[in-house]
Amino acid sequence: MLERIRQNLDVQTQEPSVHANLTHAAVLLPLLLKDDTLHILFTKRTQTVKVHKGQVSFPGGVRDPNDHSLMTTALREAQEEIGLDPQDVEILGTLEPISTVTTGFLVYTFVGLIPYPYPFKLNGREVAEILVVPCHFLADQTHWSRRYYRSNDKPFEAYFVSYGDYRIWGATARILKNFFERNGVEINIQSVMKS
Repeated sequence: MLERIRQNLDVQTQEPSVHANLTHAAVLLPLLLKDDTLHILFTKRTQTVKVHKGQVSFPGGVRDPNDHSLMTTALREAQEEIGLDPQDVEILGTLEPISTVTTGFLVYTFVGLIPYPYPFKLNGREVAEILVVPCHFLADQTHWSRRYYRSNDKPFEAYFVSYGDYRIWGATARILKNFFERNGVEINIQSVMKS
């Protein structure tokens, strides 16, 4: 599957598009091999961060003026949040940027392969825990659901993936859906969550 991922993702370093009123941010979608099976690493955010409190997300954050690229942002943030050395990440490619619905971020995603096991060091102000989920679980559309919302009088569809007691949703779920569909796994979400 790693070879398919390498072939299906864009390989160029993404530079910011012009989007009025959106703050540029970048995340790392970390892939790892655990028990010879491909997994994706997520972080669970603390309740003390400014936005997206307690949510399951990818390591990442807002572009710093000193970051010479968005890939630098993603790698810097991963190092700050979970102690992942940028030299230990093999960037496999990028996904199309997505915007968050309510918080005004334009998020660029860099897919990287990381070693595992790894001596992660969590930044306790930002990251409550690390979650490692098998790709085959996330690619199974029976674990997905959707719900319709309104924001600023505009309707939008939110996706959810349940993994035990964890719920992956929002921009992270949209990035995941995009990642799998770019790699030939169609996520047709039939289940609709009740309000």
